[in-house]
Amino acid sequence: MPATDLSLLVKAAEQAGDIACRYTGPDAKRWDKPGGAGPVTEADLAVNTMLEDMLQQARPGYGWLSEETEDSDARLTCERVFIIDPIDGTRSFAEGSRTWAHSIAVAEHGEVIAAVIYLPQRELMYTAAKGQGAACNGSPVRISSAAELATTEILAAKPNLLPHHWQGGTPPAFIRSYRPSLAYRLAKVADGRFGAMLTLRPSWEWDIAAGDLLVREAGGIITDRSGSLLRFNNPQPRLNGVVAGNTPLHTELMAALDPAGPGIAGH
Repeated sequence: MPATDLSLLVKAAEQAGDIACRYTGPDAKRWDKPGGAGPVTEADLAVNTMLEDMLQQARPGYGWLSEETEDSDARLTCERVFIIDPIDGTRSFAEGSRTWAHSIAVAEHGEVIAAVIYLPQRELMYTAAKGQGAACNGSPVRISSAAELATTEILAAKPNLLPHHWQGGTPPAFIRSYRPSLAYRLAKVADGRFGAMLTLRPSWEWDIAAGDLLVREAGGIITDRSGSLLRFNNPQPRLNGVVAGNTPLHTELMAALDPAGPGIAGH
């Protein structure tokens, strides 16, 4: 990884925040993507255009994978690839909430090696580089030390508690919380505010890539719902759910999940 990759991502995130904050979420033009893929706003597209121009000019040999750019097989031949969600939490943005994020990562041979999650309206800049730890606003962050699932706050949407995901049909006891941005959920696990997070539906790489490195560099474990380590820049850029947390909580969650539960193939 070039030594300047992380600093490049930080500069890109700062510029992305400047652009997105020029829009008032509820007043930004909004469209629904085909096939129920969710909303997109003019702010998403403006941020994506800037990021694509800036990052690809700075690293012309890197591949490109973004939620708001038509995908191309060309990225599969690249040693390194940018994995981008211009605005993670678009619904939240469009509703006027401050809880949305720019998620920007570089993956090398399928492993994320530099990452930024930036919430400009909350003034939170999460950063990580392989082997260099994770930080928020320049201060190191560390995964929670909580050891008992039943007394720990876990970030998860309500559908994750449906019985078909769990052995015996009953999810384990924990205190459920929620944040609309997947990237932000992973950042809040990395900084120790929440003990773990899980999303058991197929998940797009651009929602997860930056948070994957943050969690790992903060001392946590992050896998798909089957327990496999996450790999990025796949031909079909979707992951089989995500479970992230410290070792005891991750172990307890994985033991409770039904390995025969629905995954990508059954989605």
